[in-house]
Amino acid sequence: MTAPVRILIVGGGYVGMYVALRLQRKLRRGEARITVVNIDSYMTYQPFLPEAAAGNVEARHVVVSLRRVLKKCEILNGWVVGVDPVARTADLCLHQGPGRTLEYDILVFAPGSISRTLPIPGLAESGIGFKSVEEAIHLRDHVLAQLDLAESTTDRSVRAKALSFVFVGAGYAGVEALAELEDMARDVCRYYPTVDPGDMRWLLVEATDRILPEVGPEMGRWTLEQLRGRGIDVRLGTRLNSAVDGHIVLDDGTEFDADTLVWTAGVKPNPLVHTSGLPLDDKSRVKASADLIVEGFPHVFTAGDCAAVPDLTKPGEMCAPNAQNAVRQARTLADNVVATLRGRARRPYRHAYAGSVATLGLHKGVAQIYGRKLRGLPAWFMHRTYHLSRVPTVNKKVRVLTDWTLGLFFKRETVSLGAISDPRQEFELAIRTESRVPSSR
Repeated sequence: MTAPVRILIVGGGYVGMYVALRLQRKLRRGEARITVVNIDSYMTYQPFLPEAAAGNVEARHVVVSLRRVLKKCEILNGWVVGVDPVARTADLCLHQGPGRTLEYDILVFAPGSISRTLPIPGLAESGIGFKSVEEAIHLRDHVLAQLDLAESTTDRSVRAKALSFVFVGAGYAGVEALAELEDMARDVCRYYPTVDPGDMRWLLVEATDRILPEVGPEMGRWTLEQLRGRGIDVRLGTRLNSAVDGHIVLDDGTEFDADTLVWTAGVKPNPLVHTSGLPLDDKSRVKASADLIVEGFPHVFTAGDCAAVPDLTKPGEMCAPNAQNAVRQARTLADNVVATLRGRARRPYRHAYAGSVATLGLHKGVAQIYGRKLRGLPAWFMHRTYHLSRVPTVNKKVRVLTDWTLGLFFKRETVSLGAISDPRQEFELAIRTESRVPSSR
């Protein structure tokens, strides 16, 4: 009896999860054994992170359990720290205990991307990204905690620092995160008698001369006007020079203190690409052909943020590293894996850019879909409709829709659960207090 082909999928994000989901539906029983390796046991639907941060959607509703949806796959949690495409092995580092070496026949290499940072003094100590659900919920709790502090303190400098919020990077992540959090903070000011929305300072720093390039120049300018109309300070052609101890220094000479610094200035391929033994381009992306095969390795497939895939609709260019391409590439990749196993011809990936949608807060948005431009409420409705249709599983669709429906009748939650990030603090306080109390024995 022929042993099943061993398929190893590195990464459980858009590409990894959708490839595994499609493979387990299309492969025959016993045809292959699928193993998925991911740091976490869930996939995050990132377009809903801003809504989760603003309290419009429950955090658990924007993540999908890999073990629940990939019932025919083996799920391993840990980090792949090295790949040998010649020996067809991958080294796995687990969260605890000794690592493992995994053998495979076919590799799907899709570790995704990480935040692209710069060596700016203080950034590592003061900043936070916006790529994970943990970061989104932490920011929500942090913003609410800053309002609590501003309401409670009598020190003007402490208050000013608490109410200053800085976002660096005016792409999708930066604009949507800032707009949703500012909208939430403005809304909850009603519960803080001494905090007026005008007391808050929201600053968006962008090194280029435009924001939201994905929606086009006209919609980008409209979005800029909307943000500035809400009192948000948008600095174009400006860079962050320093953030040591929360002291923000911009290259235009502006200096002030802020307790909140969010870094969303782009992404870069996962560092695993450098220890993968796979060919890379000048942007550290894995070189791939249009049928999503890695150059020189016919048994290795790749897609998503870490892959340089030719854009057949724009000769000479590469596919943009966005969710729109990742989800569609995953389908083609899975079909090509099946075709390879069965000796059939593979098909190239081809997708014409459909457009973009962005949320700017409750009932506010901007969109450009197939050349049609939308703004305000229609764009916001389009954003929700489109992404609801893309959320994996009916379970999550229903839960997200339920969150939105309840939001029509009840106000969003405004409680900070920041202590969740340090759950042992209360218990440690009890231990320290007990140690100071004289024993009566």
